[in-house]
Amino acid sequence: METKDRCAFKTGVTGHLLTELSLMAYEITLRSPLRSQLKLWKKLYQAKYRREEGLFLAEGYKVVQGLLNSKWKTGAILVMKKKSSDWHAFLSTIPQGIDVYGLSEREWDALSQDKEPEGVMAVAATPARSDISALLEHDSGHILLLYQIGNPNNLGAVVRAAHWFGIETIILSTGSTDFTNPKVVRSAMGTLFQMRIIQDINFSETLPTIKERFFLVGSHIGKGIEPHACKQRTALLLGSESHGLPEAMMRLADELWHIPSAGRGDSLSLPQAAAIMMYACAKQNA
Repeated sequence: METKDRCAFKTGVTGHLLTELSLMAYEITLRSPLRSQLKLWKKLYQAKYRREEGLFLAEGYKVVQGLLNSKWKTGAILVMKKKSSDWHAFLSTIPQGIDVYGLSEREWDALSQDKEPEGVMAVAATPARSDISALLEHDSGHILLLYQIGNPNNLGAVVRAAHWFGIETIILSTGSTDFTNPKVVRSAMGTLFQMRIIQDINFSETLPTIKERFFLVGSHIGKGIEPHACKQRTALLLGSESHGLPEAMMRLADELWHIPSAGRGDSLSLPQAAAIMMYACAKQNA
């Protein structure tokens, strides 16, 4: 079953109760979810079920707007009924064919991870996995390679920074957090849906191929030169805050970059280091 059809199936409303709200000049219909739907949506906080269903949750207005303004598929919009009046204008812009569900506070609390929820989220479809060989062949810009990044908030922040600096492709190694993790989606603040992300890639096998097409730059806490403008297609390779990159991967790099310190801090966070490297690399006309 195709992803689009799967979304329609999982969020189908045959036989559902409808609550009609006449708001402003618009008539908005909030559908009441079935128990089976609520059960499925709750399961989407587990990576296993996100993979099986090809769906994930995207919470927050800015995140949902980013999804709707992208090419990624939206299966349904969920609204907390108590706060539905806050979303009159927004709900009137939802494209036809996307069902809108009204949830009670209890139902919402079972799904939301926000301490102070805005009251809107989406059920999104995970895009089909890109072919890495074709992507490497045709991607004309810089790319970001992330090795065993386990912190979802860090990954989301890096995605957001990558979008700012014009990097559209991120490749995640095996052992990295799932990019549809709710914390990744939330901290990326809608920018996730503008990216091409491939996960579960064996870097030991793939880095030599990447190096044939890109200038490979590794990051190191104490070795290398300062980040600088990139004059050719570049792949920036970063590891986790805890473990960095294996020596074997750093030996593969065409160049190592080191961010010098002017203070007494032990290290930078991954999002900080990635942002500095991407900023320097993007200054191609410097």
